[in-house]
Amino acid sequence: MGGSQLDKRDKVAFIFPGQGSQYVGMGSDFYESFQSSKKVYDEANEVLGMDLKGICFCGTEEELRKTENTQPAILATCIAMLRALESEGIDCDYTAGLSLGEYSSLVMSKSLTFRDAIRLVKERGKFMQEAVPLGVGGMAAILGLQKEKIPAILEVTKDYGVVEVANYNSPEQIVLSGEIKGLKIACQEAIRQGAKKAIPLPVSAPFHSSLLVPAGEKLKEALSKVEVYESKKKVVTNVDGMPILSKEEIKPKLVDQVSSSVLWQQSVEYMINDGVNTFVEIGPGKSLSGFVKRIGRALGKEVKTLNVNDLSSFKDTVEYLKWKKSGDE
Repeated sequence: MGGSQLDKRDKVAFIFPGQGSQYVGMGSDFYESFQSSKKVYDEANEVLGMDLKGICFCGTEEELRKTENTQPAILATCIAMLRALESEGIDCDYTAGLSLGEYSSLVMSKSLTFRDAIRLVKERGKFMQEAVPLGVGGMAAILGLQKEKIPAILEVTKDYGVVEVANYNSPEQIVLSGEIKGLKIACQEAIRQGAKKAIPLPVSAPFHSSLLVPAGEKLKEALSKVEVYESKKKVVTNVDGMPILSKEEIKPKLVDQVSSSVLWQQSVEYMINDGVNTFVEIGPGKSLSGFVKRIGRALGKEVKTLNVNDLSSFKDTVEYLKWKKSGDE
């Protein structure tokens, strides 16, 4: 591996992706290679009473894209990959997830059991889809525009329907959410204000906007039947970009998260400023790694990003982290 010995204060964060990272075939190599991963998918099938692993491994794109399937499918895949990593003795200091990914973080930190989390995210997906009729709401990514210009854009859209910030992903990407008519105006205004691109996203609902408050209320009811536990890791949450201090915060934050902005950039900044210099993205896709690199660059801090999304990246990550640990010791 080479390189200098790493400072003992260096910290590792496990980060988990959200909806949109899914693809047919995800996790099948882990299912076949690790008993701990196989157990996750088998348990998900048993708890949900459906062939979730079949949807993940060999279903149709259309079936996997249904929100109430996507959310448990991604959660199961993230946890299956995490269990393989844990079987190698790999651990972290911090954990965070983008939107849906926060549930993987809470399972990782032992605040939620996997069985409860998989049930919850299936219901969450259903509630989010039902909150707004198809075709009414959507989302759009604004690329290359300073966040200081967003209030002026939202001001222009206010006569055309609800438009709000859904995600602060990185210094180069902010996602808006709301009613379609207003979003079209917002995209036009963003380009006029100097954005490089304004791209409508292929989603079926205006996630992380006030239009989803009814979904949050239903989720609150579902959460009332679930036990949460004190976190064994530092979990940085989407709604405020800060670590959870007690288990009493968990349920209200998960309810708020459905209709609040995802403060991903702020979450990563908090971790970097507290000494995290290695981020391991666990689950399908690599989008979070890109965000982390850009956030680190903007802060003038060097960060290492690793991925666990197939067996090759898994092996590379394990090798690097074991080397890093030997340097820390």
